[in-house]
Amino acid sequence: MQIMPLGDSALLVQLGERIDEPTHARVQAAAQAIESGQLPAVTEVVPAYTTLTVFYNPAQAVGTGAPEADVHGWLAEQVRKRLAGLPANPKVVSGRTVEVPICYDEAYAPDLADVSRQTGVSPEEVVRLHLQSEFLVYLIGFAPGFPYMGGLPAKLAMPRRATPRVRVDPGSVGIIGTQCCIYPIETPGGWNLIGRTPLRLYRPESSPPVLLRAGDRVRFSAITRAEFEEWREA
Repeated sequence: MQIMPLGDSALLVQLGERIDEPTHARVQAAAQAIESGQLPAVTEVVPAYTTLTVFYNPAQAVGTGAPEADVHGWLAEQVRKRLAGLPANPKVVSGRTVEVPICYDEAYAPDLADVSRQTGVSPEEVVRLHLQSEFLVYLIGFAPGFPYMGGLPAKLAMPRRATPRVRVDPGSVGIIGTQCCIYPIETPGGWNLIGRTPLRLYRPESSPPVLLRAGDRVRFSAITRAEFEEWREA
Protein backbone atom coordinates (compact mmCIF):
# COMPACT_ATOMS: atom_id res chain seq x y z
CA MET A 1 0.00 0.00 0.00
CA GLN A 2 1.27 3.45 -0.94
CA ILE A 3 -0.19 6.77 0.20
CA MET A 4 0.67 9.81 -1.90
CA PRO A 5 -0.41 13.47 -1.89
CA LEU A 6 -2.90 14.46 -4.59
CA GLY A 7 -3.06 18.22 -4.86
CA ASP A 8 -3.36 20.22 -1.65
CA SER A 9 -6.47 18.59 -0.18
CA ALA A 10 -6.43 14.89 -1.06
CA LEU A 11 -4.47 11.69 -0.61
CA LEU A 12 -4.22 8.86 -3.14
CA VAL A 13 -4.07 5.38 -1.59
CA GLN A 14 -2.63 2.79 -4.00
CA LEU A 15 -4.01 -0.67 -3.18
CA GLY A 16 -3.09 -2.73 -6.22
CA GLU A 17 -1.81 -2.74 -9.78
CA ARG A 18 -4.39 -4.89 -11.59
CA ILE A 19 -8.04 -4.38 -12.42
CA ASP A 20 -9.42 -7.54 -10.84
CA GLU A 21 -11.78 -8.67 -8.11
CA PRO A 22 -9.18 -9.13 -5.33
CA THR A 23 -7.98 -5.54 -5.84
CA HIS A 24 -11.58 -4.36 -5.99
CA ALA A 25 -12.22 -6.09 -2.65
CA ARG A 26 -9.22 -4.31 -1.06
CA VAL A 27 -10.36 -0.93 -2.39
CA GLN A 28 -13.91 -1.40 -1.10
CA ALA A 29 -12.73 -2.67 2.29
CA ALA A 30 -10.39 0.32 2.64
CA ALA A 31 -13.16 2.74 1.69
CA GLN A 32 -15.50 1.26 4.29
CA ALA A 33 -12.78 1.36 6.96
CA ILE A 34 -12.04 5.03 6.38
CA GLU A 35 -15.68 6.04 6.10
CA SER A 36 -16.59 4.23 9.31
CA GLY A 37 -13.51 5.53 11.13
CA GLN A 38 -14.65 9.16 11.11
CA LEU A 39 -11.14 10.42 10.46
CA PRO A 40 -10.76 14.11 11.27
CA ALA A 41 -11.19 16.54 8.37
CA VAL A 42 -12.02 13.82 5.80
CA THR A 43 -14.83 15.08 3.55
CA GLU A 44 -15.17 12.35 0.91
CA VAL A 45 -13.77 8.93 0.00
CA VAL A 46 -13.79 7.98 -3.70
CA PRO A 47 -12.91 4.40 -4.74
CA ALA A 48 -11.52 3.65 -8.21
CA TYR A 49 -10.12 0.52 -9.91
CA THR A 50 -6.90 0.20 -7.90
CA THR A 51 -6.84 3.33 -5.77
CA LEU A 52 -8.80 5.23 -3.17
CA THR A 53 -8.86 9.03 -3.06
CA VAL A 54 -9.35 10.58 0.35
CA PHE A 55 -10.41 14.22 0.20
CA TYR A 56 -10.01 16.41 3.28
CA ASN A 57 -10.31 19.96 4.54
CA PRO A 58 -6.79 21.27 5.37
CA ALA A 59 -8.05 23.93 7.78
CA GLN A 60 -10.06 21.36 9.73
CA ALA A 61 -7.07 19.03 9.79
CA VAL A 62 -4.90 21.74 11.33
CA GLY A 63 -7.65 22.48 13.83
CA THR A 64 -7.63 18.86 14.98
CA GLY A 65 -3.87 18.56 15.46
CA ALA A 66 -2.18 18.43 12.06
CA PRO A 67 1.00 20.54 11.77
CA GLU A 68 0.54 23.30 9.18
CA ALA A 69 3.89 22.36 7.60
CA ASP A 70 2.87 18.76 6.91
CA VAL A 71 -0.89 18.23 6.76
CA HIS A 72 -0.42 15.54 4.10
CA GLY A 73 1.97 13.54 6.25
CA TRP A 74 -0.18 13.81 9.34
CA LEU A 75 -3.36 12.66 7.59
CA ALA A 76 -1.50 9.93 5.69
CA GLU A 77 -0.45 8.51 9.05
CA GLN A 78 -4.07 8.58 10.27
CA VAL A 79 -5.16 6.71 7.15
CA ARG A 80 -2.29 4.21 7.46
CA LYS A 81 -3.25 3.42 11.06
CA ARG A 82 -6.88 3.00 10.10
CA LEU A 83 -6.01 0.54 7.32
CA ALA A 84 -3.34 -1.38 9.25
CA GLY A 85 -5.79 -3.99 10.48
CA LEU A 86 -7.30 -4.82 7.11
CA PRO A 87 -6.69 -8.37 5.81
CA ALA A 88 -4.36 -8.66 2.83
CA ASN A 89 -7.05 -10.48 0.85
CA PRO A 90 -10.49 -9.43 2.09
CA LYS A 91 -13.54 -11.26 0.81
CA VAL A 92 -15.32 -9.79 -2.17
CA VAL A 93 -18.50 -8.26 -0.78
CA SER A 94 -21.12 -8.64 -3.47
CA GLY A 95 -23.81 -6.04 -3.86
CA ARG A 96 -27.10 -6.54 -5.64
CA THR A 97 -27.53 -8.36 -8.93
CA VAL A 98 -29.32 -6.00 -11.30
CA GLU A 99 -30.92 -7.14 -14.55
CA VAL A 100 -30.67 -4.53 -17.28
CA PRO A 101 -32.80 -4.83 -20.44
CA ILE A 102 -30.91 -4.10 -23.65
CA CYS A 103 -31.91 -3.73 -27.28
CA TYR A 104 -29.28 -4.74 -29.84
CA ASP A 105 -31.24 -3.42 -32.84
CA GLU A 106 -28.95 -1.60 -35.28
CA ALA A 107 -30.75 1.66 -34.50
CA TYR A 108 -29.36 1.43 -30.97
CA ALA A 109 -26.12 -0.44 -31.70
CA PRO A 110 -24.17 1.71 -34.18
CA ASP A 111 -20.85 -0.07 -33.52
CA LEU A 112 -22.04 -3.67 -33.34
CA ALA A 113 -21.09 -4.40 -36.96
CA ASP A 114 -17.66 -2.83 -36.47
CA VAL A 115 -17.06 -4.86 -33.30
CA SER A 116 -17.94 -7.97 -35.29
CA ARG A 117 -15.57 -7.02 -38.09
CA GLN A 118 -12.63 -6.18 -35.85
CA THR A 119 -12.98 -9.19 -33.54
CA GLY A 120 -13.91 -11.74 -36.18
CA VAL A 121 -16.96 -12.70 -34.14
CA SER A 122 -20.38 -12.70 -35.80
CA PRO A 123 -22.88 -10.07 -34.59
CA GLU A 124 -25.07 -12.86 -33.21
CA GLU A 125 -22.14 -14.28 -31.26
CA VAL A 126 -21.21 -10.82 -29.94
CA VAL A 127 -24.73 -10.52 -28.58
CA ARG A 128 -24.69 -14.05 -27.14
CA LEU A 129 -21.37 -13.53 -25.36
CA HIS A 130 -22.49 -10.18 -23.99
CA LEU A 131 -25.74 -11.64 -22.67
CA GLN A 132 -24.08 -14.61 -20.97
CA SER A 133 -21.55 -12.42 -19.14
CA GLU A 134 -21.93 -11.16 -15.59
CA PHE A 135 -20.42 -7.72 -15.03
CA LEU A 136 -18.99 -6.32 -11.81
CA VAL A 137 -19.42 -2.59 -11.18
CA TYR A 138 -15.94 -1.52 -10.15
CA LEU A 139 -16.69 2.17 -9.74
CA ILE A 140 -19.00 5.03 -10.64
CA GLY A 141 -17.39 7.99 -12.39
CA PHE A 142 -17.13 10.32 -15.41
CA ALA A 143 -20.83 11.28 -15.22
CA PRO A 144 -23.54 10.82 -12.54
CA GLY A 145 -24.30 7.11 -12.29
CA PHE A 146 -21.84 6.05 -15.02
CA PRO A 147 -20.76 2.47 -14.18
CA TYR A 148 -17.33 1.13 -15.11
CA MET A 149 -17.87 -2.63 -15.28
CA GLY A 150 -15.50 -5.55 -15.80
CA GLY A 151 -16.31 -8.99 -17.11
CA LEU A 152 -16.46 -8.70 -20.90
CA PRO A 153 -14.99 -11.78 -22.66
CA ALA A 154 -11.47 -11.16 -24.00
CA LYS A 155 -12.50 -12.15 -27.51
CA LEU A 156 -14.73 -9.05 -27.63
CA ALA A 157 -11.99 -6.66 -26.47
CA MET A 158 -11.97 -3.46 -28.52
CA PRO A 159 -9.85 -0.29 -28.45
CA ARG A 160 -11.45 3.06 -27.81
CA ARG A 161 -12.92 4.66 -30.94
CA ALA A 162 -10.34 6.72 -32.83
CA THR A 163 -12.84 9.59 -33.02
CA PRO A 164 -15.14 9.99 -30.03
CA ARG A 165 -18.75 10.90 -30.61
CA VAL A 166 -19.82 14.39 -29.67
CA ARG A 167 -23.15 13.03 -28.46
CA VAL A 168 -24.00 9.62 -27.00
CA ASP A 169 -27.63 8.95 -26.09
CA PRO A 170 -28.57 8.04 -22.50
CA GLY A 171 -28.83 4.30 -21.99
CA SER A 172 -26.20 3.47 -24.60
CA VAL A 173 -24.15 0.39 -23.68
CA GLY A 174 -20.49 0.54 -24.68
CA ILE A 175 -17.40 -1.65 -24.55
CA ILE A 176 -13.63 -1.00 -24.41
CA GLY A 177 -11.06 -3.69 -23.69
CA THR A 178 -12.76 -6.11 -21.31
CA GLN A 179 -14.87 -3.34 -19.80
CA CYS A 180 -18.50 -2.42 -20.31
CA CYS A 181 -20.38 0.77 -19.49
CA ILE A 182 -23.82 2.34 -19.66
CA TYR A 183 -24.16 6.04 -20.40
CA PRO A 184 -26.62 7.49 -17.84
CA ILE A 185 -26.97 10.90 -19.50
CA GLU A 186 -26.19 12.44 -22.87
CA THR A 187 -22.45 13.09 -23.06
CA PRO A 188 -19.58 12.84 -25.53
CA GLY A 189 -17.94 9.41 -25.54
CA GLY A 190 -15.46 7.12 -27.24
CA TRP A 191 -16.75 3.67 -26.23
CA ASN A 192 -18.00 1.22 -28.88
CA LEU A 193 -21.80 1.18 -28.69
CA ILE A 194 -23.41 -2.26 -29.04
CA GLY A 195 -26.90 -1.65 -27.65
CA ARG A 196 -29.11 0.56 -25.52
CA THR A 197 -31.25 0.16 -22.42
CA PRO A 198 -34.49 2.04 -21.71
CA LEU A 199 -33.65 2.09 -17.98
CA ARG A 200 -32.76 5.46 -16.48
CA LEU A 201 -29.54 5.06 -14.50
CA TYR A 202 -29.61 8.63 -13.18
CA ARG A 203 -32.72 10.12 -11.60
CA PRO A 204 -31.83 13.36 -9.78
CA GLU A 205 -35.33 13.45 -8.30
CA SER A 206 -34.86 10.09 -6.56
CA SER A 207 -32.95 9.00 -3.47
CA PRO A 208 -30.48 7.59 -4.18
CA PRO A 209 -30.27 9.32 -7.58
CA VAL A 210 -28.28 6.53 -9.27
CA LEU A 211 -29.32 2.96 -10.08
CA LEU A 212 -25.97 1.18 -9.73
CA ARG A 213 -23.29 1.19 -7.04
CA ALA A 214 -19.76 -0.18 -6.84
CA GLY A 215 -19.95 -3.87 -5.96
CA ASP A 216 -23.19 -4.51 -7.82
CA ARG A 217 -23.41 -7.25 -10.45
CA VAL A 218 -25.12 -6.59 -13.77
CA ARG A 219 -26.64 -9.05 -16.20
CA PHE A 220 -28.22 -7.96 -19.48
CA SER A 221 -31.44 -9.35 -20.94
CA ALA A 222 -32.35 -8.83 -24.59
CA ILE A 223 -35.50 -6.97 -25.63
CA THR A 224 -36.84 -6.12 -29.08
CA ARG A 225 -37.03 -2.66 -30.57
CA ALA A 226 -40.81 -2.64 -30.01
CA GLU A 227 -40.32 -3.61 -26.37
CA PHE A 228 -37.70 -0.89 -26.01
CA GLU A 229 -40.12 1.76 -27.29
CA GLU A 230 -42.97 0.47 -25.09
CA TRP A 231 -40.68 0.50 -22.04
CA ARG A 232 -39.48 4.03 -22.74
CA GLU A 233 -43.01 5.36 -23.22
CA ALA A 234 -44.34 3.74 -20.04
